[in-house]
Amino acid sequence: MQSKSLFALLSALALSSASPLRPAVTPTLPTTGSGTQLEGPGSATLKHILVGHGIQNYTCSAAAATAASIGALAVVWDITDLYPGTSPSSLSTDEFNTLTSRVLRTTAMPLNLAADGSGGADVASPFPAPADLKIEGIAGTVKFLGHHFFDETNTPTFDLSGANDGELFKGKRDAGIPAPSDADKGEDPATGAVDWLRLSDKGTSVGISLVYRVLTAGGNPEPCTDAGQNQSIPYTAQYWVYAN
Repeated sequence: MQSKSLFALLSALALSSASPLRPAVTPTLPTTGSGTQLEGPGSATLKHILVGHGIQNYTCSAAAATAASIGALAVVWDITDLYPGTSPSSLSTDEFNTLTSRVLRTTAMPLNLAADGSGGADVASPFPAPADLKIEGIAGTVKFLGHHFFDETNTPTFDLSGANDGELFKGKRDAGIPAPSDADKGEDPATGAVDWLRLSDKGTSVGISLVYRVLTAGGNPEPCTDAGQNQSIPYTAQYWVYAN
């Protein structure tokens, strides 16, 4: 009896030493490091951390005017498991914080582009078939989770069909703050990183109450040269998705 008990104790100790418990890590919403910050999520629960890659769309009312936003299109993938310290596939803090820049500069634009060469998306069919994303330097792929777009009422929308639970977000802008001065300004054109945003449920969302746009790269408009000029500027961002 004693030998069996001793064997069980030694087996448990061996298993414990071979498979140490990972410390629990709670992902923390990024900040710009100084100045005014976005209001936090309060008691809402984090559901997903996403990386989005696509285009910010603008139009110009006149030459030399500031281009006005007319929406965005992006594909989003789930990078929750890449958050530092949360899983065997976790990245370092620096790698995670610069992931949007890596995606912008090393992966192809994930949209069906218009045939006119404008850089905009095909109006009739902007999104290709869903596919997981391979990111340079990261083992495996990250899971396709859905699409970000603006609907017919110009409402920012996230259709997370890849979550397979009906998650849909229709949001309104609560607040925005400038991206940090050292944020990736983008590539062709290097116009600057779009603002960080806090979006809250407009009242018709399913399974999502808050979305934050943070760690942005690229996406700001170029100077307007003509009235009626349209622009589509490549960008990437992390989207932190919460539910009450």
